[in-house]
Amino acid sequence: MRLSQTLLATLREDPAEAETVSHRLMLRAGLVRQLAAGIYSWLPLGLRVLHKVEQVVREEMNRTGAQEVLLPAVQPAELWQQSGRWDKYGPELLRLRDRHRREFCFGPTHEETITDLARRELRSYKQLPITFYQIQTKFRDEIRPRFGIMRAREFLMKDAYSFHIDAASLEETYQQMYQAYTCILTRLGLEFRAVRADSGNIGGNLSHEFHVLAEAGEDCIASSDVSTYAANLELVEVPAPTVPRPAASATLGEVHTPGQHSIAEVSAALKVSPEQCVKTLLVNGADEQPVAVVLRGDHELNRIKAERHPDIGAPLRLLDAAQVEQAAGCPPGSVGPPGLKLKVIADGAAAQLADFVCGANRAGLHLTGVNWGRDLPEPQRADLRNAVTGDPSPDGHGHLQLSRGIEVGHIFQLGTRYSAAMQAVCLNPDGKAVPLTMGCYGIGVSRLVAAAIEQHHDARGIIWPAALAPFQVILIPVNMHKSPRLADAVQQLYSELCGHGMEVLLDDRKQRPGVMYNDAELLGIPHWIICSERGLDQGQVEYRHRAGTESQPVALSTVAGFLLEQ
Repeated sequence: MRLSQTLLATLREDPAEAETVSHRLMLRAGLVRQLAAGIYSWLPLGLRVLHKVEQVVREEMNRTGAQEVLLPAVQPAELWQQSGRWDKYGPELLRLRDRHRREFCFGPTHEETITDLARRELRSYKQLPITFYQIQTKFRDEIRPRFGIMRAREFLMKDAYSFHIDAASLEETYQQMYQAYTCILTRLGLEFRAVRADSGNIGGNLSHEFHVLAEAGEDCIASSDVSTYAANLELVEVPAPTVPRPAASATLGEVHTPGQHSIAEVSAALKVSPEQCVKTLLVNGADEQPVAVVLRGDHELNRIKAERHPDIGAPLRLLDAAQVEQAAGCPPGSVGPPGLKLKVIADGAAAQLADFVCGANRAGLHLTGVNWGRDLPEPQRADLRNAVTGDPSPDGHGHLQLSRGIEVGHIFQLGTRYSAAMQAVCLNPDGKAVPLTMGCYGIGVSRLVAAAIEQHHDARGIIWPAALAPFQVILIPVNMHKSPRLADAVQQLYSELCGHGMEVLLDDRKQRPGVMYNDAELLGIPHWIICSERGLDQGQVEYRHRAGTESQPVALSTVAGFLLEQ
């Protein structure tokens, strides 16, 4: 393709609205343009990358034996009402009415639609197992669309659904999909990690997320430093302490802490470490009565763990200032477990402390030298916190390290969550009608483009992995418009490379070399061939890889063979 005939919409300055590297570079390289908040148009070069991702995904899905379908984007409300998600999904579901006032939604996912198809078409276990997939536009009305393509409202997704006669069959396909996702991300040249995850509002008993590792990731991943264990931070179990709690050695005391409410403020004022303090959070209980949750000062509450505790309400709700005052008799920041007339649940690390600092349940006062069993009753213990670096790995091997990840894929074992609700049944070998057992497998096609940029870039622009680059080679002729013989040589080389099946972008614009180099760096095309009259006199061109800084001479007659070996 000739650059003079291509829509090249590069920008020299960083867009003010761009918050992440991928958002900034996708706009600067002219891959996308925003139409509305969280809604983007894909320009020619960006669409080429998007199609590369689609192709890899499609090939790996076909390799598993999955069959491609295309389901309607607009779905009738009745299906979502049958599954029970119409009222539960929340404001992210874009709802609309047709001219007859019938309710529909623009699908954020397609469990209901595929289950409806299955209950109409699948009759016998002899048709199972079977997997369908599609690559289609989804819409989720994010409350705050941000980070460009990374968290857009409209996005391209591959979603697949499998149907089985039993859980054993589902497990086989689940492992196939796990391997297919591993192959997809490996082929795309991405560093990633698969982790155990929460199933969220999709449902099911088991799920794994696939994360591309990048500093811009919204998710925190915990992994063992010596084993294969990895999980989303929200699901990491923290083993209970195995050593005895230290004996009390300090006398209970009371100190004034006016204006000091946070752990950081209190620990600084009292010259103690946050690890020696506890914080007490008041939350809604399962019986709607307040419950006190106690954590070590340097730890954070894990919402999912808290919501799973039988005494804590779900969804988790922290009491506001007025409710805290009513329940504890003091403002937030002064609450402590001693003397608290509430149910107290302490995380294992907080219950292990001796001689700790906590709120005194009076404004501007804290207690020092507090000990469980001596100054207040022993608490109910539970695992309620997020794991931190250095915690023991739950599998018993090594210690945890934390990293950031961008979730690009999620696979679920749904079981009969949808089929039972929607009466999707088939006959088993005994002739009995049983609900279909289901699996669900999603991967963000458009999000993968942004994730790849977050992982592969430098200060000058994008550095595409080979499988994702819009073109493999860019020809950069210096001042070709001033030299007919250089133009002829470049045209001949262009035709030769295209004849070998290479995807070549010829920068045939009448631009200064600096402009051409800057655009090539920004676009991130892997292989550069720089042609000049001086090189032509020597029968050579310059070769440079986008990820490198040095050029090397290559004989003009061997360019095609050289590139095929790269």
